[in-house]
Amino acid sequence: MVDHSTPVRDVMTPAPITIGRAQTLSDAARRMHEHRIRHLPVLEGGYLFGVLSERDIDLVESLPDVDPDAVKVEEAMTQDPYRVGPDVTVGEVVREMAAHKYGSAVVMHEGRVAGIFTTVDALNLLAAVLAPAAAPQAKGV
Repeated sequence: MVDHSTPVRDVMTPAPITIGRAQTLSDAARRMHEHRIRHLPVLEGGYLFGVLSERDIDLVESLPDVDPDAVKVEEAMTQDPYRVGPDVTVGEVVREMAAHKYGSAVVMHEGRVAGIFTTVDALNLLAAVLAPAAAPQAKGV
């Protein structure tokens, strides 16, 4: 069972889908849609440079006269994203994400992206924890 002391490596999405800095927002939006995800670690040469979220894309696309085919990922990404090691506990990661309103935590191991943990992952964990308590109790006849 997962609890607050579980290492994030046990609940992260390993080897997440990524994107390069020079790709366009249109490329990123297609990739997100295709894989049904909302966050893309932005890599160059295997190293993390930022995270691009669906919200970042929506914000840029809401600006007048902006062509998503002309805007590069690096122009819209969040630089210096929240990073954690694989042994950091889920409890600590979730507390930091909530305190700072982070949508994701990039899990790093030996300088490389090992995984990603998002608010959706956190909600899935919460649902699993609450499921037994939320299940209706059978009544005797």
